Amino acid sequence: MPDLTLVMLGAGTSSRFNQKAKKQWLRILDTPLWLYATQNLAQKYPFAQIIVTGSKDEIPYMKKFSDTLIIVEGGETRQASLSNALLHVKTPFVLVSDSARPCISEAMMERLLERKGHCDIAVPYLNVVDTVVYDEKTINRDEVKLIQTPQLSSTAMLKKALETTIQYTDDSSAIKAMGGIVCFVQGDERAKKLTCKEDLKHIPCLKAPSSNLFIGNGFDVHSFEEGKVMMLGGIKIDSDVGFKAHSDGDVAIHALIDALLGASGAGDIGELFPDCDENYKDIDSKVLLKKVCDFLEKVGFEVVHCDITIMAEFPRLSPFKDAMRFCLANIMDISPVHVNIKATTTEKLGFIGRKEGVGVSAVATLKYYDWKNV
Repeated sequence: MPDLTLVMLGAGTSSRFNQKAKKQWLRILDTPLWLYATQNLAQKYPFAQIIVTGSKDEIPYMKKFSDTLIIVEGGETRQASLSNALLHVKTPFVLVSDSARPCISEAMMERLLERKGHCDIAVPYLNVVDTVVYDEKTINRDEVKLIQTPQLSSTAMLKKALETTIQYTDDSSAIKAMGGIVCFVQGDERAKKLTCKEDLKHIPCLKAPSSNLFIGNGFDVHSFEEGKVMMLGGIKIDSDVGFKAHSDGDVAIHALIDALLGASGAGDIGELFPDCDENYKDIDSKVLLKKVCDFLEKVGFEVVHCDITIMAEFPRLSPFKDAMRFCLANIMDISPVHVNIKATTTEKLGFIGRKEGVGVSAVATLKYYDWKNV
């Protein structure tokens, strides 16, 4: 379809879903919901373009899933996100769908495609079977339509309709308001939108997340710096030297962050917190770890376990290992027994043996948030 672009909206805050993970990032086997919804349509129809909107802080991670999708930053509202996406549309027609409505049938799609070019927008709807009361008055239910997505529009008409400060809840309302012609086609009960957790029971096409475990490795070193407080594993260490670094230099947390990011496929600490950014100058590394854990939770992961090996001739770390475990466990929201801290020396070999700095290796294990069993 060289004349049709798919726009998949996925930049919402997921506030009404009220779960640990954002609904866009629930895993369907191994695929996040926003990508599952996109592939459900893209694998059946040869769209000229496929555009997905996402939240600003999630876009770098979203791009790791595909090198063919056009991923753009969404806005604070659905309408703002759609307007951003439309800036990239080059076709005369556009199909706008929501990642929260992932199970679109071929039959409903065919009904929409049949109306392409016959009106300004084609919209699927459901009939109302129950009595409808509005403003304490019973109204004719035959005149009530429950509107669904996706909706197929003239790109030019949709762009023009959204040039307003009025906020519309769907595309057809905006086009109708400016006098556009709306075609209604029969929708599908199975194309239910995921808004609240309870909706998951009514979207049977979604399979549970896989039970895979994901393991990541991290390694970091920092040299000593006189006159600086030493922070290691989130704990202040009795020492007359600290670590030379842009942040507080907590080499254990830095290695742990890289292990967590490695397990999730989200890059490395330098991508998230570059050492050229003044926002991270002398920052407490516990703050960085909390940001990473919050991000992992949002995109559908749970931390299972971590194992950290600290290589140091100096200082002596035995008195601090338990405090580190409890500190890190609290930040990652896991049991302290699932945080293991080991300390070793390098038998006086290398820069560590010469007491010039400390090296740390870390391993972390993640699993998907199991939305089927919450």
